[in-house]
Amino acid sequence: ESAMDRNYSSSTGEEFFTGGGAHRFDNFSADDDGHIMPLREGFRKSVNLVFVRLMRDVVRHHMFQTPGSSAKLLTDANDPRRKEYLMRFADREGRIFVRRFLQKYRGKTPQEAEDLLVQGVRATDAKLAVIFRSIDPDAGEGSFSTFLSKHLAEDKPSEAQSKSLYEKYASDKFSLADRGYVVGVHPLELWVVGFIRAHPGATEAQVLEASSDERQAVYRWLFSTRRKNAQDRRILNLLEVEGFLEVHRAWKRLGYPFDSLVPSYASALGSSADRPAALAELMGIIVNEGIRRPAVRLQSLHFAAATPYETRFARRPQTGERVLPKEVALVARRSLIDVVESGTAKRLSGALTDGHGNVIEIGGKTGTGDHRFDTYGKHGQLISSRVVNRSATFMFLLGDNYFGTLVAYVPGEDAAKYHFTSALATQILKGLMPTLSALFGQEKEARSCR
Repeated sequence: ESAMDRNYSSSTGEEFFTGGGAHRFDNFSADDDGHIMPLREGFRKSVNLVFVRLMRDVVRHHMFQTPGSSAKLLTDANDPRRKEYLMRFADREGRIFVRRFLQKYRGKTPQEAEDLLVQGVRATDAKLAVIFRSIDPDAGEGSFSTFLSKHLAEDKPSEAQSKSLYEKYASDKFSLADRGYVVGVHPLELWVVGFIRAHPGATEAQVLEASSDERQAVYRWLFSTRRKNAQDRRILNLLEVEGFLEVHRAWKRLGYPFDSLVPSYASALGSSADRPAALAELMGIIVNEGIRRPAVRLQSLHFAAATPYETRFARRPQTGERVLPKEVALVARRSLIDVVESGTAKRLSGALTDGHGNVIEIGGKTGTGDHRFDTYGKHGQLISSRVVNRSATFMFLLGDNYFGTLVAYVPGEDAAKYHFTSALATQILKGLMPTLSALFGQEKEARSCR
């Protein structure tokens, strides 16, 4: 209970560095911005920034408090494990960029790839020289001069200048990182264009295998302890990934259905990264006071009755597994009931009875998803927005024995025509209350007869 009384800020002014980049989050209602509130209130009102900061605390717990945590690397510049972490960072980060550049240049002819690369830079003789000598290091001076003439038509260098540039910017004169710095592009972009030029049929796996040394070379400057601040940023990135691995392991025990979890605080918001059945299973754990009981769809199967091949399969009784402390489950249940009694699902308060006027407790959690693919300019301006889907979710418990999930969902561009929120899901459930009340009434009568 004390954890639910812990205060969190709902301010939208903070920038969060998570998932390898800087992110800002908004609350569903601007009325909730800028407050300090207990977690209990944030849960009841579905305040996004409270959950973002809660997720940050959970991840940091795994990063810094878990026994054997490697976080002390950040305080000791001489810890020998720093190098291991930086090598892992270089490999992981490098793979991301190699795949990105492969996608950019896939299907292009060598000439098309060359032109696309040059289009992305402000052409100078030095930059063009580095580009050419990086992507086609064995080409002769004649091809180099033609390349310069094509891209520097108004300021074509003399034959002597061309020869000097050819020799000065040979690929073996500069490291890959330095060449990328001179051109103003990611060094691995130069390497990818050159590699697929020399190996046009290479698969992604082959390119990744071949780039192993280059991925390390690009980040080699980080291994200097003089770069401790830069090292720390990258080590924190890896530690966050490790923290989310622990979060994912804990969530899997509670029914999370996927084999991976996006390492971002945004994972605390919405239901787009979950499935209705998994949400219902989580509600079942809470209803059962922290015990995860096996889901059963069929009690028995009976094949080939009255024949020599008659076969019966019957379910074997199984015991449940405790995945949450009972105390935690009871606090979660109380918080879910608060959402209905005075929060975002208040329209359901008192809506369910047993047919004899006795109110049945309802608990639940609402969620609205307005999923868009937004593209921003370098100054933060919105360039384009494409609607992906819209959803409204309500995961609920009814009394001591029933639970489930109700989802309204519109996929694709048609979602732009809709503006519903999670209130739609709760209203649909409210419309079912007469039928459910009759069910609870029958259940009560059956118990009294026994």
